[in-house]
Amino acid sequence: MIAAQATAKYVRTSAQKAGLVLELIRGGNVNQALATLQFSRKKVARDIEKVLRSAIANAQQKPGFGGDVERLFVSACHAGQGPSQKRVRPAPMGRAYRVVKRTAHLTVAVAERPEKKVGPAPAPKSGKAATGTGARTAATPRARKATKTGGQAAAQK
Repeated sequence: MIAAQATAKYVRTSAQKAGLVLELIRGGNVNQALATLQFSRKKVARDIEKVLRSAIANAQQKPGFGGDVERLFVSACHAGQGPSQKRVRPAPMGRAYRVVKRTAHLTVAVAERPEKKVGPAPAPKSGKAATGTGARTAATPRARKATKTGGQAAAQK
């Protein structure tokens, strides 16, 4: 199984905003993820798309890659918080407000799905009910006791 990742550091967005977009593609097929990012209205989706394309290219360069990009999926993706730039904004009455310009480190990992082996279907087990655990007929404790004793508990009352 081939796995590869790509990272973009110091992307000028907050990790929280990037994480919202990364949730959309996590666990999905890479082609579907690229389509999702292309039509997303978030600005950070362009940066994530670039990182995803880089991760796909990294997987293609690995020895042992089967050559089928259709089998790749987004195995993991996260946004870590990078360093923040502190700036000062003038405020009324001689004061100043602090402005924090956040950055994020975006990481996308792709992996190859294992091939599905086609073989004979396993035979169903005999001797048990369709649920596999055995079907219960009596739902209440009194009814269960009655079925165990052959109906004598119900007859006494």
